[in-house]
Amino acid sequence: MTISFGNPDRPNSYIGKTVPRPNAPRLVQGRGKYVDDIVLPRMAHVVFVRSPHAHARIGAIDTAEAAAVKGVLRIFTGAQIAEVCTPWVAVLAHLKGLKSPPQHALAVDRACWVGEPVVAVVATSRAAAEEAAALVEVDYDPLPAVTDMMTALDAATPVLHPDMGDNLAFRRLHEEGDVEAAFASAHKVVEARFKTARHTGVTLEPRSILVDWNPAEGQMTAWHATQAPHMMQTVFAKHLDLPEGRVRVICDDVGGSYGIKVHVYPDEVATAAIARIMARPIKFVADRLESFTTDIHARDHEIGGRIAVDKDGKILAMDIDDWTAIGAYSVYPRTSAIEGNQVVNLCGGPYDFANYRAQTSVVFQNKTPTCQYRAVGHPIAVAVTEGLVDMAAAAIGMDPVEIRRRNLYADDAYPVTSPAKMRFEGLSHHASLNKLLELMDYDALRAEQAELRKKGIHRGIGIASFIELTNPSPFMYGIGGARISAQDGCTVRMDPDGSIVALSGVTEQGQGTEAMLAQIVAEGVGVAPARVRVITGDTQVTPYGGGTWASRGAGIGGEAALQSALALKASILEVAGAMLQSPADALDIRDGQVVDSTTGEARMPLAELGRIVYFRGDTLPKGLPRELVQTRHFITSDYPFAFTNGVQASYLEVDTGTGEVKLLKHWCVEDCGRIINPQLVDEQIRGGIVQGLGGALYEEIHYDADGQLLNGSMADYLVPMAAEMPDMIVGHVETPTMESTLGAKGAGEAGTAGAPAAVMNAINDALRPMGAQVTAMPFTPERILRAMGHIED
Repeated sequence: MTISFGNPDRPNSYIGKTVPRPNAPRLVQGRGKYVDDIVLPRMAHVVFVRSPHAHARIGAIDTAEAAAVKGVLRIFTGAQIAEVCTPWVAVLAHLKGLKSPPQHALAVDRACWVGEPVVAVVATSRAAAEEAAALVEVDYDPLPAVTDMMTALDAATPVLHPDMGDNLAFRRLHEEGDVEAAFASAHKVVEARFKTARHTGVTLEPRSILVDWNPAEGQMTAWHATQAPHMMQTVFAKHLDLPEGRVRVICDDVGGSYGIKVHVYPDEVATAAIARIMARPIKFVADRLESFTTDIHARDHEIGGRIAVDKDGKILAMDIDDWTAIGAYSVYPRTSAIEGNQVVNLCGGPYDFANYRAQTSVVFQNKTPTCQYRAVGHPIAVAVTEGLVDMAAAAIGMDPVEIRRRNLYADDAYPVTSPAKMRFEGLSHHASLNKLLELMDYDALRAEQAELRKKGIHRGIGIASFIELTNPSPFMYGIGGARISAQDGCTVRMDPDGSIVALSGVTEQGQGTEAMLAQIVAEGVGVAPARVRVITGDTQVTPYGGGTWASRGAGIGGEAALQSALALKASILEVAGAMLQSPADALDIRDGQVVDSTTGEARMPLAELGRIVYFRGDTLPKGLPRELVQTRHFITSDYPFAFTNGVQASYLEVDTGTGEVKLLKHWCVEDCGRIINPQLVDEQIRGGIVQGLGGALYEEIHYDADGQLLNGSMADYLVPMAAEMPDMIVGHVETPTMESTLGAKGAGEAGTAGAPAAVMNAINDALRPMGAQVTAMPFTPERILRAMGHIED
């Protein structure tokens, strides 16, 4: 029997339809009986019933009315999903003391935040599933909610997870030098309290997943909007009890991520479990409201900071006390303690001083879980550090640029280890600062600012130096036991027509990964970029890799691509040498032609070499290696991370009558090592700046005292729009990392890291003559007016 699956342009046009078969009976594989027709399973949709309570015990669940809705196929509770899907615990061994309770794909006994999935409704259409979900009745018994991070450890506060003993998920104290002695001997001590609001990613496309289970082959295939396909392959295999080789994760372009799509989400794992139970394709796409309540949040920190300086402005010590609340669970498998840990690692980063104390306290609460989001911990650490540095400069009457010159690590000081024990291979703080001042014409802006102040116009200039952690090694996650690869691989092959195919473990999230890889491979082999096709995001065909996170695409994935391309080039030239009776080292490949390396004379097009190798290999010498495919992997080894550095500046105007901030211009100079594609890098930095400006001025997730989300829509959660954005000038200094041939570091998060601090310092610079200061982001008109005393507390 032959079954046609319809129009090749519509490959699934017969899915779910009855396909006639010949008269002779036939045993349909996997069904165990003779049938007159073959019914191909139609894709079904799953919708989740989510908790309306921040904390509640789950009682009886009545699904009778929902099950009667036309199109409903199955309804699952947490207990039913738990029969096929094991829970997970998100801890890392190297984060000593980190704890978190087991988390299920659907809540089993308790719901611990508004939006946690409790029941799954599967139907033939999204509309039917949503209609039925509204009819599911869950008997909730509300419990006290933990919502305030600063009282989470108080004796009077309920313990969210009694088995944990208290609401402390993680605490780390790092101390270097004699901090108290440094503060006691200081000329000036400045202290302040900072707050960074809860954010979420608001990606252009929401989270989505389509999972199919083929029982005949024991194969699961997930089309998944994720940044880390191989990580998700491991997760699905482990918790659904499958061999990893029987799980395939395919990730195409996903419409933006920013770290939002690098985590394990209960509803996505539940979708995979349901697909396996029902043996049919199951699709879940989060709507915008679900995104606000279930996408991970980030940046929810309150920090007390102190800085000590001598009379010449030399930093003597910093003392940081960071608090953050992570929701009800640590997020799997990366854990929710990393952001607080990064604050400890990164505070004070650009500066050469000896005495440092930093502590982070990470607590549970009944809110949406928080985890890694673009520039993890960087905007928080930079805001605290740069805010304190500016305040110290003002306290001793020193220009904010001058105090930085006196304290930044010298450009010839490397390698060096910071007080936080971060190892820096080579940075360029002074060169970057000099370039920034040149680009912005700092002295002229100061003169303009002074003249406008005489007219009652209050403008401010804010500077923020920063370091950015990129190219992470296994010291990020692998050392803690997480199966998150820090290496990446690339396979490069030449096809018979001389074109090149590159398969990479890093993924495309809209940041230009594929264009960057095509450029590197083309350069490595010796062909035009248009002759390179890049394939990413498929665990069945790409080499094992970590995916896209922590600005590692170019630095890790790009180096693997370069090494595999160079290896392929060497293989091609070995074959060409035999064919042309020439030493391989006397040949080169340029623009798709094998040429004489000295004269550039064309000797053979790659297409002709490909024809011979693939179709007339009998004409080649026996024993000649002729594999026109090479795979290489790369991982950083000498340093745990490749640090980039840079400096940003903001020029803005504050309306002291309304508290509104008008952004006038923004500058960023970054050193991300060797730049592969200048346009991509510049636009990544600009995009990062916009995200940082959003955190500084607009974005804040609000909850009430009962843990109810108050602004879960685009009508209430403000994001920066084009009309509010200033012109952004981007400059570069290049200090290639010596850990790779390519020399590239990360570039995708630098804009986000420094922009909020630059804006904060610029606002405070504008307000300083009035004795006002703001340190709680976002810097809304209300907060600015309150700081000026125009609004009473």
